Amino acid sequence: MSTLAIFGYGPGLGAGTAREFGRNGFRIAVIGRDPVAAAERAAVLRAEGIEAESFPADITEPAQLSAVIAQVEDKLGPIEVALHSAAAGMSIRSESTRAVDRAALELPLALKVYSSIQLSRELLPGMIARGSGALLFSSGASEANPQPYLANVGVALGAQRAYVRQLAAEVAGTGVYVGLLGIGALIENSAVQREVDAHPELIPDGLVLPRIGNAELGARYWRMVTERDAVEVEIGF
Repeated sequence: MSTLAIFGYGPGLGAGTAREFGRNGFRIAVIGRDPVAAAERAAVLRAEGIEAESFPADITEPAQLSAVIAQVEDKLGPIEVALHSAAAGMSIRSESTRAVDRAALELPLALKVYSSIQLSRELLPGMIARGSGALLFSSGASEANPQPYLANVGVALGAQRAYVRQLAAEVAGTGVYVGLLGIGALIENSAVQREVDAHPELIPDGLVLPRIGNAELGARYWRMVTERDAVEVEIGF
């Protein structure tokens, strides 16, 4: 049985992807900052007949990311597919593009760029040696469609996208797939969806956010891994 490790597992994207891959024979490593939440989410998957284990870690901390990769592979075997889906709530957003400074970029870069690079560097050697594997990443609307109230996040997503595109080109022919899913909608059941519904004032007046189910996202990631015909895929735009 192959292992899917979800780095930054949440009730939206993470849960939808875990269910899709679990139904297709994967065991799931649930990796999240909150040990209690991670354990509960793994238990939900097991109750649905999917083999799952929880591993608490803050993947923006390099030492914790290295440690949790080792823990997952020691317990569940080599990671065949890794999904980097770490995200943050609306509280980290910048007020405008002109308001972005170094401090405003620290957490977005740690979440979407630095941890993506470290994850790739640690998992790629084993995947290339085995001649198989997949590195999956998630992106959002604030890079593809400029949204000043999310400008700092958009900057980080732009850097992540450039890295993923270059990485995919370099590993072509090794048996390893690298893919980025750009999500242009609010994910149902996600923490951000609940935050926006509770505080609609967080969204600029007149902006209507489309919504998408997490099952649809999981199915799209499955197609990306099995078909391997595109590095960048967009959904919900």
